[in-house]
Amino acid sequence: MTMTKQEFLASAGLEVQTLEFWIEQQWLIPEQTATETNFSDKDVARAHLIQDLKGGLGVNDEGVDVILHLIDQLHGLRHAFAQLHKEIQVAAPTRE
Repeated sequence: MTMTKQEFLASAGLEVQTLEFWIEQQWLIPEQTATETNFSDKDVARAHLIQDLKGGLGVNDEGVDVILHLIDQLHGLRHAFAQLHKEIQVAAPTRE
C-alpha cells in the first residue's frame, strides 16, 4: 500500500522533524515522484523498528545506522540466495 507523507506520519506516529532527520540519515528512503513523496507499509515497519531501537533498547544514532545497514545486507543476501536457488532449480534436471 502506498501512502502520502501525512498518512505515513500518522501511521508511524512520527513528528515531521524526526521523519526529515531519518530521511536525511537514509534510515528511510521513500519513493519520490515529481510531485510527492510516497511511503509503503515497509517504511512504516522500518519506522517502528527504529523507534524500538532508539526508545525501547536505547540505541544511539550511530548504532541505529549500523543495525539498519546490517539488516539491509541480510535482506540483500536472502534475496540473492533465493534467486540462486531459483536458478539452480531451473538448471537442474528433474529426476523421475
